[in-house]
Amino acid sequence: MMARAICDRHTGVGADGWLLVAPASSSSPGADGGIRLYNSDGSDSEISGNGTRCAAAFLLESGVLTDEVRIATGAGVKHIRVLERREHRYLLEMNMGRAMVEEGRQRFVLEVDGRQWDATILNVGNPQCAVFVEDFDFDWRALGKRIEYHELFPNRTNVSFVREAGPHAIDVLFWERGAGETMSSGTGSTGAAAAAMLRGLVSSPVEVRTPAGPLPLRMEPNGDLYLTGPAEIIGGGEFYWERESS
Repeated sequence: MMARAICDRHTGVGADGWLLVAPASSSSPGADGGIRLYNSDGSDSEISGNGTRCAAAFLLESGVLTDEVRIATGAGVKHIRVLERREHRYLLEMNMGRAMVEEGRQRFVLEVDGRQWDATILNVGNPQCAVFVEDFDFDWRALGKRIEYHELFPNRTNVSFVREAGPHAIDVLFWERGAGETMSSGTGSTGAAAAAMLRGLVSSPVEVRTPAGPLPLRMEPNGDLYLTGPAEIIGGGEFYWERESS
């Protein structure tokens, strides 16, 4: 599949996912464009927070738009606005919508291989399982993979491991559905911060500390979550792909 070929870090471009960006259509009124996202394993995903920011930067780079972009995703139309621009580098704020917690699973005991983990199960446009830990001194990658395929999640799930870091900060590591370990995740950061706020561990605004750097998040009185993060155009070109014969 083309997504796997493009995302392969040895023989392709190398990425956690692949986006198709399309012009606005009548099926998404008010949108400036639309995206379809494929994970690096070739599976579909409803939305990527970081990926949507990248699509916004791509549209802004075209010069058609100026300081605001509305992009149709599998989780609805998302509004992104430019906070700062320096040549090909953008700082963007995106309305991530509201976090929806599954009933009875704001604080949920998730059992994996006989061990219990303190989790919150929610949806921020895609499924999220936030696991609260005191430290990261365990094989969180192996656990993330086990949780991704846990029987509780028939369509698999994204996993974030969350450590409290103060009244307005959390440290987070990510295991993404269809991609594995990733240095940053927009929806994962949103889900982790929302879960931490619901538990009263932190309050808005929240700095989500990821391995790739901090992502600020704030919650509006109506419950909408706004995530700020960078997007940078680093190059362009053509990718040649030949479908393998069966």
